[in-house]
Amino acid sequence: MKWASVLKCTEGTPSSPARTDDSFKEVVKELAEELTLRLDGMHPDFLLAFISPDYKKHFEAIVAELNNLLTPQAFIGCTAAGLIGDGRELEQQSAITLTGALLPGVKAEAFHTSNDFLPDLDDPPQSWEKLLEVTSADDPSFLLLCDPFSFSIENFVQGLDYAFPKSVKLGGLASGGHKAGENRLIVNDRVYRAGLVGVHFSGNIAVDSVVAQGCRLIDKPYRVTKCDGNLLYELDGKPAFLVLKEVLARLSERDQKLAREAIFLGVAMDEFKEKLGEGDFLIRNIHGIEPMSGALLVGERLRSERTVQFHLRDAASSADDLRMMLRRYTSTEKSKADQAAGAVLFSCMGRGQYLYGRANHDSDIFSEYLGEIPLGGFFCNGEIGPVGDSTFLHGYTSSFGIFREAQPKK
Repeated sequence: MKWASVLKCTEGTPSSPARTDDSFKEVVKELAEELTLRLDGMHPDFLLAFISPDYKKHFEAIVAELNNLLTPQAFIGCTAAGLIGDGRELEQQSAITLTGALLPGVKAEAFHTSNDFLPDLDDPPQSWEKLLEVTSADDPSFLLLCDPFSFSIENFVQGLDYAFPKSVKLGGLASGGHKAGENRLIVNDRVYRAGLVGVHFSGNIAVDSVVAQGCRLIDKPYRVTKCDGNLLYELDGKPAFLVLKEVLARLSERDQKLAREAIFLGVAMDEFKEKLGEGDFLIRNIHGIEPMSGALLVGERLRSERTVQFHLRDAASSADDLRMMLRRYTSTEKSKADQAAGAVLFSCMGRGQYLYGRANHDSDIFSEYLGEIPLGGFFCNGEIGPVGDSTFLHGYTSSFGIFREAQPKK
């Protein structure tokens, strides 16, 4: 197994008067040649492409050119407002990035679907296997890219968790478009403006996930004692908004200021864990207070008796959380980390330079822990990745997929 990632920032924009309509061909050719060189002169079995939205009118031509030059067996990609590749992160710039892999002993199948074809959530697992043309017995792993304006991604990953409970599912929501029809999705030789594209891998491949949600714990854990769906009424028998008010009063002046814009609720993913800490919670937004009842409106359907704890997010805590999650992976899964051949990163548009004030932050930290393995990806409108035993759509998160051989050579 061998991976490679290349990225090219193009001067100006594709619509600039200084550029000809077919100038993208030179960019694509250079990227394809460099990717092939890094793959020891071979064409990739799997190709992943992220392309800045100012290339939208050339998408079909770019896809055709990449298929002609690289002949991948499975090919997916999408528009991206920020691109990650070759050790760099480019945000709000005209660019194209390619990640390719040689995958001997691996079957990679790309697919496209839409809401119209999704099974009902109470349909049997076989309905999902039929849709994706893969079975749970194949032990597949999934990479997913979707349009946020036209596809019900949360229902989709819930269905995948049901049908493929042991499979890793990672991905992101296309960025760069501001309304339905503006994003582009690539699957093999086709370009779509809606739905979801993905690839499932099976055979001699394993995918490890590292999901950094970028928050730190504050105060103490509480028990949900009254709730209704997304409405949180009581914590430890007290009105939830009064508990939150008391929590805020105990914070430092700096954290009180931060909490006005960046306070979240963490929902414990393992109720049986004796001591809960950083990384043990699914982080969800607190959208506001329901005016009639005073309930907190939370971005997650809650259940009574769940353990929750409030969290804050800033640049320092986000960086600390990323380091902690990568440290946990490289120490507890050292043998797996040592075999890593390549990786993908789906990072929130709210991270990057906006949060850290500098480029390449998450990519640099990843390299500190995993070394200089190829890393490609993009800045998303939402990130897909597992927390505990379930897959979720996240915000403000960096979701890594780390690829290695399932049966490495001895």
